[in-house]
Parts: sequence; C-alpha cells; structure tokens
Amino acid sequence: MTAFIGRREFNRLLGSAAAAWPLAARGQQGERVRRVGVLMGVGENDPEGQARVAAFQQGLAELNWVDGRNVHIDYRWAAGETDRIRAYTAELVALAPDVLIGNGTSAVRALRDATQSIPIVFVLVNDPVGQGFIANLARPGGNITGFSFLEYSMIGKALELLRQLAPNVNRLAIMFNPTTAPHYNVFLRSLETVPPPTPLEIKAAPVGTQAEIERAVAKLAKDPGGGLMVPPDTYMVVHRGLVISSAAQHRLPAIFTYRQFAREGALITYGPETTSIFHRAASYVDRILRGANPGDLPAQAPTKFELAINLRTARMLGLEVPATLVALADEVIE
Repeated sequence: MTAFIGRREFNRLLGSAAAAWPLAARGQQGERVRRVGVLMGVGENDPEGQARVAAFQQGLAELNWVDGRNVHIDYRWAAGETDRIRAYTAELVALAPDVLIGNGTSAVRALRDATQSIPIVFVLVNDPVGQGFIANLARPGGNITGFSFLEYSMIGKALELLRQLAPNVNRLAIMFNPTTAPHYNVFLRSLETVPPPTPLEIKAAPVGTQAEIERAVAKLAKDPGGGLMVPPDTYMVVHRGLVISSAAQHRLPAIFTYRQFAREGALITYGPETTSIFHRAASYVDRILRGANPGDLPAQAPTKFELAINLRTARMLGLEVPATLVALADEVIE
C-alpha cells in the first residue's frame, strides 16, 4: 500500500532537514563572492612584486579568504608607468570591487581621485598624511587607510649605514622620479634646515628616463666622494637594474631600500620588510569585507626593518666592510 504525505507534513519534514544541515555548508551556499582590486606599482615579472602578492594572498588565506572560492582578486601591474596607472585605475573602479589595494604613491593618488566610495587600502606609501591621502594616522577618515612605508628618520639611518661602509662619501645625491615620488622634494627641503653631524652635501637627482639615470650617476661619480641613495619609488624599482649596473660601472657607493636589490648586485640596502607589510594589509581587507569602515581603521607604520650587504660588490668597489656592520646585517651576500 502506498503512503501519501500531505503538503503541510512535507514542509515540516523539509524544514527539519534543512535545520540539520551543517552551518558551514549553508554559509558557503549563500555567501556572495567578494571582489578585490589590486593596483601594483611594479611589473608582473618582478620578483619583488611576486613576493608581495604571495604574502598578501597568504595573509588572506589565513583569514579564510581564498582567491577563486569566496573572493575574486583582480590584479593590475603598472610597471611604474603613469599611463598604465591611469588606465588600470579606470578598469578596476569599473569592476565595482568591495575593496581596492593601491601599491605606491602614484597608484593610491589615482585611486583616490577615481572614487570616494570604494574602500581603499594603501600599501607601501610614504607620508600618507603629508600627501593628503588621509586626515591623520589615528583616524584616517574618508574611504582610505593602510600601511605606510618610509619614515623620514629611516633616511638618516640609511645615510649613517652608507657612510660606515664608505666613509669617504661627502656628497650624496637622492635619486627619484618627481612624477612618481614628488614628496621627496619636500623632504629634501627639510634637510636643508637640519645640518648633518659631519660635513655632507645632499642634493636631489631627479630622473625620468633611462638616459637621465645614466647621466646622473656618471656626473655624481666624476669627482671623488660621491654617493647615491635610491629611496622607495615605483619608477626606481622598475629601473633598479640600470641604477645598480651604472653605479657599479662608475664605482659609486649606493644604498637602496629593498633587500631583494642586494641579491641583484646592489652594495647595501636598508628598509622595511615589504612582504610582511603586504601580509598585514590582508587583515584590513578582511575587516573591511566584514563591514569595517576604512576611515575608522588607523594607518599603520612599518614594524620590521632589514639590512643587507653584498660583499662581492663591496670588494669590486674597493670597500672594506666593517665587522660590526656585517654583524648587524640580516643578510650578507658573499
């Protein structure tokens, strides 16, 4: 004999079965896939850029955000080119992501100008208050917050390290692209009012083409006592190979920021550890995706700094690396 279940009984049983489904399974079925847009200042094939993205994705995964499962990440790689930054900014904003990530000053400036509604998390940006990206560090306000990179006191420390390694340096040029890193002009003006502890002439070496990089290095090395500092700047990151090779060719002591550059032949590097900053940035993406207001999230400064020295380059330049400096280094390339 066939048994029949009435509609009311059927609905009761169906409701009981649904209540027994695992909560996680029900959440996965009903959860909207979130979208994150990432504008990288460097090129896609840059090992430094790839390390940053890997750290960011690892940070997200630790917070249960997995690309292709519950979040979709759109990457754009500008390779230090202003036109690409503008074009990719328009593309990413048109996708209407839940959060935008801006790597570097030029990227964040373009994103800020393009949207005042989509949350923006900046990563590796120098002086975000001075550049007008946020109102203050404790309460950024608006739709932007993030993780800064350069503290200007770090440049003083870098100068000290370079002169320990190359004590004859008495003329220093700070090389940057004024389009991608305009804030260094402000920093250099502040240096004019603060004399260094020992005689040291400091000037700007603005560059915008590869030919200008080569000319600036050659001019600086023409007379003895020259030294070069290359602070964080997406344009200089992209063209670091030329700067490193030109400095070696003209036997010019030069200090850079990113540890990776010492592995590529730079004499010495000192600066914040970039992958840890990208890893930390994932926590703000997580909080924003869960409903936090970016303007209420305090902007954060670097917490970990690294020193790397390339002994091969030092020998090529005829420099003797002090044992005290070797002991301080996080990495020494033999």
